Amino acid sequence: MDGRRSAAWRFGWLWTAYGVSTFGTRFAFDAFALVALLVLHAGPAQVSLLAAVGPAVGAVLSVPLGPWVEYRRKRPVMIATDLVRCAVLLSVPLAYALDALTVAQLLVVSVTVAAADITFQASVGAYVKDVVPHEELLRANGRLESTTWTATMLGPPLGGAAIGLFGPVTTVVADAVSYLLSAGALGAAGGGDRRPERPDPRPRLRAGDLLDGWRYILRSHDLRPLFLNTVLVNGLIMASSPLLVVLMVGPLGFAPWQYGLAFAVPCLGGLVGARLSRRLVARFGERRVLRVAGTLRACWSVGLAFVGPGVAGLVLVIVIEFGLITSMGVFNPVFSTRRLERTPADRVVRTLSAWSATSKAAIAALTALWGLLAAFTGPRAAIALAGALLLATPLLLPRRLDETRRDRNSEAEAKI
Repeated sequence: MDGRRSAAWRFGWLWTAYGVSTFGTRFAFDAFALVALLVLHAGPAQVSLLAAVGPAVGAVLSVPLGPWVEYRRKRPVMIATDLVRCAVLLSVPLAYALDALTVAQLLVVSVTVAAADITFQASVGAYVKDVVPHEELLRANGRLESTTWTATMLGPPLGGAAIGLFGPVTTVVADAVSYLLSAGALGAAGGGDRRPERPDPRPRLRAGDLLDGWRYILRSHDLRPLFLNTVLVNGLIMASSPLLVVLMVGPLGFAPWQYGLAFAVPCLGGLVGARLSRRLVARFGERRVLRVAGTLRACWSVGLAFVGPGVAGLVLVIVIEFGLITSMGVFNPVFSTRRLERTPADRVVRTLSAWSATSKAAIAALTALWGLLAAFTGPRAAIALAGALLLATPLLLPRRLDETRRDRNSEAEAKI
């Protein structure tokens, strides 16, 4: 019982840290683009460069950090990434106050934050695997997923209101403070993470180590199809997102607040899905839930190509996004748990870093490609193509999962 209480205590502080920092990130949604537009009067090319290149370069820079972090305790690494993000973000309001802010500085901050984000998320996965009992992994991942969707629902509208009331760098300051609070919560967790075994007293980073995460994923019969599926699904969903903004706010004549409403309300589906995921696994088994939820999340986006003006169009977007996000809310905790279970403890950070870096790079590449496509075909046709390709992605889901444990099927496991 003492061990379980200790694990619950540590996960509780981790959950607090994750919740605070995630809300800060969602509160500052598109903050750099807004600062570039409102303060620096940047043009579309500069804003697009900031939105695409910053995260992509950050993903590349995070690659060598994976092997380095693997042989270090994860809680200090998470605290360090929180403090780095806090410091670089605070440089933005400082430069703004001194009238010295530039797009180049925003780009450097964006790259640094993106690299730190990937390292933090990979370390969270490793820390969860260390401190949470095996049978509680799905519950823990469900709670983190619920927190993500709650922050996504509440953060952007509140952040937009804060910018209107207090100025363009307000959300950047709030995001920086959220990382400082997150570091404090992680400090209160008091350890518990495994001390990694080093292959020698002073391990050196070799060029081959940078590819270890990808090698492990692509050699795994269980993880390889999940990797290909999730990277492609996330990339296609995000590639059509800017085009939907153009379609709704442009030709269809929706107000910005209506567009925001169309994506805030469906986030309730993510919260519901995350809460249901554990019960569904207890009743139907992990394999069936992954297959069904993974298939359903690919079936909604094609409907966005048929959105029209007025109330009917707005309701259609809300219904489609609610179905998509609910399916993702069910799928993501089960998928995250499966990934942790199938990854050895000494490879978690490298595997998760490689996964995140690939996903971010794919999103950036597909977003740019779909932008070019929309320039020739129009946004509606490009959205339709992304939706049609998504319909084929369930073919990449694993047809069979190698079970390493019995399905959760007792009433105790079904409780939330």
